[in-house]
Amino acid sequence: MKPAPAVRGLALAAALCAGVHAAPLGAQEPLRLFISVDMEGIGGIGTGAMTSAGGKDYATGRELMTDEVNTVVEAIFAHDARARIVVNDAHGDHQNLLHTQLDPRVVYIQGALKPLGMVQGLDGTFDGVIFVGYHAKAGDPDGFLAHTGTGSVKGLWLNDVEVGEGGMNAAFAGAHGVPVILASGDSAASAELSALLDTETVTTKTAETPAAARLLHPEVVRGMLGEGVARALERLERGGYEAFDLGTPVRIRVRFATTIHVDILMSIPGMTKVDGFTVEYTATSADQAYRLIRLMYRFVQT
Repeated sequence: MKPAPAVRGLALAAALCAGVHAAPLGAQEPLRLFISVDMEGIGGIGTGAMTSAGGKDYATGRELMTDEVNTVVEAIFAHDARARIVVNDAHGDHQNLLHTQLDPRVVYIQGALKPLGMVQGLDGTFDGVIFVGYHAKAGDPDGFLAHTGTGSVKGLWLNDVEVGEGGMNAAFAGAHGVPVILASGDSAASAELSALLDTETVTTKTAETPAAARLLHPEVVRGMLGEGVARALERLERGGYEAFDLGTPVRIRVRFATTIHVDILMSIPGMTKVDGFTVEYTATSADQAYRLIRLMYRFVQT
């Protein structure tokens, strides 16, 4: 894994003190950041229709989503003009961001047929991860459009820690030593991820009901995002983050909406039925756990 910026700085200082030739400061490696973008937690989105292709104002939702990503990217480049940024579309069919309107300096991953889903492209070479537009886990009564993966999942636990998509993605990143430095989303998502992770958060809206939201103006949200990124990057440079690493092995427990889903999953060797709605599996790593969870909720249909 590539050392964090603060560690690279310490290594350079040690080399200078020892009289060893070191590259000039301007030659230090640029920041590498990974951005995973969901849609339900984007500012200005207050109905489920805005997050669904063909739904009323979905086109506006795509514009809001793209604008928030560009705001985050602009703040990163203001901090490090040589930064390397990968943006992974992570909502629905993973074809929501308006590619031609994205900052041309980023690399964009599009399409849902990928084994690592919301974290496709993430590995230990990155310095940090940013979650944009996230929502709370399934069953959260205070969350706007809260769910985990799909409506078939009613609960997900990793090593007895209940998580949603944010926690699941953070665990994958943490297993590679990469911290989540910033997460944005509705108030329930911010509360959930603040309690689970060592991260900065930006709250974009508050749920009035699970299907209606009290919105801030998108310009206000984008201003908050820019400030949040600046805080996060300053903290990252100080070495102020810890990755969310669950260690190994990783025990998966998933509760589904139907018993049929569970019965189908019993075809997987090593899968255990806890009850009619719940299965367990012990994975050797977070990487294996993530791939299997995504298979269970995304590609196994009932």
